[in-house]
Amino acid sequence: MTRYADIPKPIRSGIVLLDPERGTPQRIIVLQFNPDTLERSLSPQSAGGSGDSGGGGSGSGDRNEALRLKGPAQETWKFTAEIDATDQFEIAAPDGIHPQLAVLEMLVQPTSAQLREASRLSKKGTIEISPIEMPLTLFTWGSKRVMPVRLTELSINESAFDVNLNPIRASLSIGLKVLTVSDLPLGHPGAELYYAHLAQKERLAGAARTAGLGSLGLRPGDIAVGRG
Repeated sequence: MTRYADIPKPIRSGIVLLDPERGTPQRIIVLQFNPDTLERSLSPQSAGGSGDSGGGGSGSGDRNEALRLKGPAQETWKFTAEIDATDQFEIAAPDGIHPQLAVLEMLVQPTSAQLREASRLSKKGTIEISPIEMPLTLFTWGSKRVMPVRLTELSINESAFDVNLNPIRASLSIGLKVLTVSDLPLGHPGAELYYAHLAQKERLAGAARTAGLGSLGLRPGDIAVGRG
């Protein structure tokens, strides 16, 4: 009889909701299937303006700032997640995948209690009502990618239903923006988590093998420049 006890269990990607003040976990959302692909985009925050301010150029950039950054890059993630109740016959699902969808939808909505409280304060004549603070959201993709994020896109395509019209299969297009120290106040738990995320990138970059100029068909003298 074949045994599979030694086959490692795959790590799942997921979302962790933290208390925004204490940084303690409130809820863990495990994606049923890891996405097949990830689309990542990084936009550098350059100190200088766009364009070329040198002779022959028409831009308004500052040449003294061309190699300077004013902050961390803006990083976004996009992926497609699948939820399928028919793949989990051993788990009772009287509501189909309504609960899983609702958990994700509540990442971009305040609760009814929070909205009622805001309405109550408004009726009392409170001049300024602070925006509702949501839990701090982390996206995890293995131990090397744990980062604070804000959900920027959630598109749901429900493709199968049970006899009570509960959705039992759906495809979700999810967009995330990585929150950096430019987005979060000093000392915020999310800021410390971003520092840890960036430090992990630095460690991985340090582990990359360095090639020599010869692999590019160059010699040291080919790129030697002087500053007079």
